[in-house]
Amino acid sequence: MPAEAATLYPSGVRFQALSVGLKTMTPEGYDRVLERIAPAAEVLARAGADAIVLMGTSLSFYRGASFNLELTRRIRVASRRPAITMSTAVCDGLRTFRARRLAVATAYDADVNQRLRGFLHEEGFDVRVIRGLGVERVEDIKSVTRAGLMKFCTEVFQSADRAEALLISCGGLHTLDMLAPLEERCGVPVVSSLPHALRAGVRLLGMSGRVEGYGRLFALS
Repeated sequence: MPAEAATLYPSGVRFQALSVGLKTMTPEGYDRVLERIAPAAEVLARAGADAIVLMGTSLSFYRGASFNLELTRRIRVASRRPAITMSTAVCDGLRTFRARRLAVATAYDADVNQRLRGFLHEEGFDVRVIRGLGVERVEDIKSVTRAGLMKFCTEVFQSADRAEALLISCGGLHTLDMLAPLEERCGVPVVSSLPHALRAGVRLLGMSGRVEGYGRLFALS
C-alpha cells in the first residue's frame, strides 16, 4: 500500500493490497489485466477485506462510464463486498462541491486523456482543459517530482477558463501533501486519485474519512 494510507489512517483500518500487474497506462496495457481484477478482489475478500477499492483511475475510466459501473459490479460479485473504483471516488468528490467546470491534470498521454475527457463528459462534467505528463510506463511515474507536479498542476488550472475545481488523475501520483497548498494557490477544491480513493474506501466501512490538514474534501465529515 502507498504510504498515504498509513499517513491518513494510522489506526482503526488495516489496508492490504494485491497487484494486478499493470505495466503500461495504455488501452493495451489495461486490456491485459482486466480479467485479473475480479479474481484479485475475491482473494482480498478471502484474506479478510471488508471493502474493495480498485486503485487505478485510468483502468476504470478508459472504456467509459458504463464500463466503470460494470467493473464495479464484477468486483462486488466476485468479492461479495462493497466496492468502488478510483474513477467513481474522484467523481463523487467533485460532486460534493457541486463542481462542474474542471481543470484536469494527469500523468497520461493524449489518447488516455481523450478517454478521460469522454468519461467525465458522460458523468456530467465540463472539462475546460486537460493536460498530461505523457507517462505510459507505470514505473516512470517515480520520476515525477513534487516540485514539478506542483508547477504542472498550477499551470493547468491557470490555463482553464473559470474552472470550479482541479482534478489530478492517476493513482501513481503522490499528491497528499500538495492538496492544501494547491487549493490555497488556485482558490478551488482539488480532488486527486490516490488520497481521495483512500477516503472513499474507508467510507465504505462506515467511517467519515475525515482528516484535518489535507484539503477541503478531507475536512468534511
